[in-house]
Parts: sequence; C-alpha cells; structure tokens
Amino acid sequence: MPALTPCLWFDMNAQEAAEFYASVFPNSKILSTSYYPEDGPFPPGTVLTVEFELDGSRFTGLNGGPQFTFSEAVSFKIDCGDQDEVDHYWNSLIADGGEESQCGWLKDRFGVSWQVVPRRLMELLTDPDPKVAERVSDVMMKMRKIEIAPLEEAARG
Repeated sequence: MPALTPCLWFDMNAQEAAEFYASVFPNSKILSTSYYPEDGPFPPGTVLTVEFELDGSRFTGLNGGPQFTFSEAVSFKIDCGDQDEVDHYWNSLIADGGEESQCGWLKDRFGVSWQVVPRRLMELLTDPDPKVAERVSDVMMKMRKIEIAPLEEAARG
C-alpha cells in the first residue's frame, strides 16, 4: 500500500505550525522545506511546503493562503496511555490561542482539530457490560478534557 501523508493547508504559517507540532510530539522533526519560485503567487522565497514527522507519522504543511480553513470535519486522534499524556497534549495544543471543545476534542491555535483520548476510555466504552459503557459515556459527554479517574469511578457504578 502506498504511504498516506496528510497535507494541511495553512494561511502562510505552515513552518510555524510544523515547528510547534514537532516541539509537542516526541521523536518529531522537520524533514524538508520548499519555497515559492519567482513566478509563484507569493513572494519568491516564501515557504511553500514543510514536510515534517510527528512520532513516526508524516505530514505536509502547505502555505496556500486564506482561501481554505480547517474544520472539525477532520481531526487527528492522539491515543494516550495515561492521564499524564492526556494532560501534556491537551495543555500543549490549547496553549497560546487553542480552544477546548467537548469529549476530548480541541482546536489548536492554527485551527487544526485534535482528539486527545486515553486508551482507558476506549476500553471502558467497549466493556462487555453495557451498563458500564453507558455510565462511562454519560460522564464523558460532560467533559472537555478527558479525565480518567471520573471515568473509572463511573465504571464501578
């Protein structure tokens, strides 16, 4: 299967976004940068694309201008092992202008949507006892950032 690489259209701040994401996710780096040529729609030497890797996943950031914006219709799910990871990603991604949403969703300061989800939530939502899953779901629906302890409490009834 060919590699799939999400391409994110930014309003002229792809380099800043890539550097920010690389600072948030471990084992991340900028791979390459291309620039607009003399006959491009933006001044020559302006960043055109930034190829970057976030903990093994490749992305392309494109400086395309203001014509298109991000929406919640596409988001990136971060599978977190524990509450410390949830807290790290949540706090980092909402810093400096990000926005909290519901049920573990947020938008970062660039408008990209993320789901910060502890693995334990998914385990509890798929519990063989449907009453456990229902109680956990009810509690989760009232949260912004997902907190594992109240979910565990709900699971116990």
